[in-house]
Amino acid sequence: MNVKSMKEALGYECLSGESWLDRPVEGAYQSDLLSDVMGKAQAGMVWITSQVHKNIVAVASLKELSAIVAVNERKVDPEVIEAANEEEVVILASGKPAFETGGELYCWLSEAKNG
Repeated sequence: MNVKSMKEALGYECLSGESWLDRPVEGAYQSDLLSDVMGKAQAGMVWITSQVHKNIVAVASLKELSAIVAVNERKVDPEVIEAANEEEVVILASGKPAFETGGELYCWLSEAKNG
């Protein structure tokens, strides 16, 4: 289970970090509160959020998250994508609401873990 297989299975668009799609996916965390993610997300998780500002890159890098999945059709600005590439942070876009994205990701993770 890695970011590339998740991206392909769920139809996400890769906005940054194409070179790091081989990172493992250990789980997921869904929150829009940066302090919540900093306190509870674990390394190797995928972070589902509607936040698209530059601070998400810093949090994902600090927590060693496998990827950020931007939801709700939020547009990620070029300077955020540039910062993500500099910090080796993968940003994906699901194009769906957070609830639906989280549900699909949960099902994918469960299926991948249980074979």
